[in-house]
Amino acid sequence: MNQPLADRIRPKNLNEVVGQKHLLGEGKVLRRIIESGNIPNLIFYGPSGVGKTTVANIISESCNKKLYKLNATTASISDIKEIISNVGTFAGFNGILLYLDEIQYFNKKQQQTLLEFIENGDITLIASTTENPYFYIYNAILSRSSVFEFKQVPEFEIPSAIKRAVAVLERDYNAKINITDRQIAIISRACGGDVRKAINITELCVLSSKHQGNIIEVENSVIADLTGNAAMRYDKSGDEHYDILSAFQKSMRGSDPDAAIHYLARLLKAGDLPSACRRLLVCACEDVGLAYPQIIPIVKACVDSALMVGLPEARIPLANAVILVALSPKSNSAYTAIDTALADIDAGKVGPIPRHLQNMHYDGDDVKVKGQFYKYPHDYPNHYIPQQYLPDLLKDAKYYKFGNNKFENSLKSYWELIKNTEER
Repeated sequence: MNQPLADRIRPKNLNEVVGQKHLLGEGKVLRRIIESGNIPNLIFYGPSGVGKTTVANIISESCNKKLYKLNATTASISDIKEIISNVGTFAGFNGILLYLDEIQYFNKKQQQTLLEFIENGDITLIASTTENPYFYIYNAILSRSSVFEFKQVPEFEIPSAIKRAVAVLERDYNAKINITDRQIAIISRACGGDVRKAINITELCVLSSKHQGNIIEVENSVIADLTGNAAMRYDKSGDEHYDILSAFQKSMRGSDPDAAIHYLARLLKAGDLPSACRRLLVCACEDVGLAYPQIIPIVKACVDSALMVGLPEARIPLANAVILVALSPKSNSAYTAIDTALADIDAGKVGPIPRHLQNMHYDGDDVKVKGQFYKYPHDYPNHYIPQQYLPDLLKDAKYYKFGNNKFENSLKSYWELIKNTEER
């Protein structure tokens, strides 16, 4: 019983695996690869507790190769070299299968050490990672591997794993465990798609409930205590952090106040007040912008209030700001204008500043026509006089385009009035 329960009930074949039907269902690509017995280099990408290690173990049983396991958080180059030394020996007669967990923790040099042996087929690599492999894994390894994304296990599939865990615990305790379908459903919902977490919660529920003879009654109060924050997946340095922030801003941009409030709640529940405030300010400027420019100081005031009072009260001004941003008219005209201008600068389109705009009042002897010739707009009707402001190289560039909203339409009308020209 010293072995973790999740390891003891780990599936032994593909039919027992919970979830990942898009990969392991009948006729799906990964299942066909595994059943063929001809295993290429594989990278499994997805959150923890969704079956990556389980599937790797099943693969190792299905192919006639010597299996080695390493965890990149603790392994070193010497560990890799020790495995490589078995290539071509009796121990690695049919080739070597290396399961490398958390490959994102291997640096480029460590990954390059594996590359030669992966390339010639002496080692078949199955690597798993909770981070996006295209950001963390050496490109040469990626190009020689097939990447499969494992997803959170749907809530309705988790009860089968919980019931399997309960059956094992009944044998361990030599007792009947009374757990209702509703209690199982609560655990399934609370684990956030992580089967390992669901099994661990189940084990703790059994351990913490009253044992009366050979009967264990799982108590609702125990489940409530153990599942309070269990559904939260959040790593401030991982993909989940950026996924929540992305969904938060996209929900505000998409004018969905309910979704925006949901993701705000997830950020606040994780205690990530700074990220929520920063993304909220960005969204007000980028996505609402000139459609309702007054929103920027309003959101800034809400953010300042939130940072001043701290959690839990910070949720109130932030909720006001998030709903306001979500329901406001949208315009990214300023965002597009500055990015277009920056792109020109990055492309080398700069040019000297026109003479009449420069901060100088003296012309050298080499200047034939002397004088700055700047026209002061306030000296003219409507405080406007045509003159060139952009460098010669960019004199016809157009960066800003009016957004289709009430405020920018009013600006457009004023623009056309004072210039007496068509929309530029």
